[in-house]
Amino acid sequence: MAKTTVYQKVAYYPGCALEGTGHAYNRSTKEVGKALGLELDEVKNWNCCGAMEVKNIDPKIQTYLSSRVMSIAANEMGHDVVMAPCNGCYHNLKKAEYDLEKDEESKQVVDRISKKAGHKTYEAGQVETIHALDWIKGAIGEDGLRERVKNSLNGLKIANYYGCMYTRPRHIFPEKDQGPGSESTSQPHFMDDLLEAAGAENVDFPLKTACCGGAHTLSDSDTSTLLVLNILRAAEASGAEVIATECPTCHSGLEMHQVRAEKKYGYESNVKILYFTQLLGMALGVKPKQVGVHENVSDSMSLLKEKGIA
Repeated sequence: MAKTTVYQKVAYYPGCALEGTGHAYNRSTKEVGKALGLELDEVKNWNCCGAMEVKNIDPKIQTYLSSRVMSIAANEMGHDVVMAPCNGCYHNLKKAEYDLEKDEESKQVVDRISKKAGHKTYEAGQVETIHALDWIKGAIGEDGLRERVKNSLNGLKIANYYGCMYTRPRHIFPEKDQGPGSESTSQPHFMDDLLEAAGAENVDFPLKTACCGGAHTLSDSDTSTLLVLNILRAAEASGAEVIATECPTCHSGLEMHQVRAEKKYGYESNVKILYFTQLLGMALGVKPKQVGVHENVSDSMSLLKEKGIA
């Protein structure tokens, strides 16, 4: 991805999870932006993207909810880029964009509800929705990141875990798989690229895009625990000391089910779970508490101190 000034100031859509269980992701994303000289302009009066709950009942209502966020960013705040760090929000905004471009019924439903709600109808193409990985990769890039590293992640072995919604379904991410510089849907690498630039050693991790069972956590905890167990085992077999995450649902799932896997199945895992923004923040000289390391369930401070990172 070529460095672009467009990403220097973006509309920031944290979404529901980053104001709840993913607060450390919210905090660390803002700290990384500050350290890199990038500006996040939070979307005013934003709403839930429709997540999984609304989508399962009426997908066109979910399309409207996501479109409202983009409409506020474009029509009320004057932005043409919306950055969503949560995989679920990122996925839903991209899906809404696709539906509004391809599906006439979705356009009609969104227009009808938007008029009833009293705001301008979002039209496909008004904004570009990006992930936090796109944001840093596009605004700063690996070379720019290397120049700014104050506290290298050298010696830290990381398994980069992207989760299943970052690249699926492929058709809603037309910017991916476009050759050199673009992200890959089969072998995503943006997180690997950024953390390597910060000094980390990326291990060969085969379950980068495997599902963590986040959608099943409440309805079928055993299935979620077994899916997480597969991820933990694969990461440790690859030699990882840390699993880096870029989704609040995945992060919470890995942490909760890591604890549950030990209680239910007797599998004790030593791998630590950290947001990629927490790792980048510390590499940029931000203190562990400022990026919310103390908010994680996974206690990584001893490892970070041992590696000279904290």
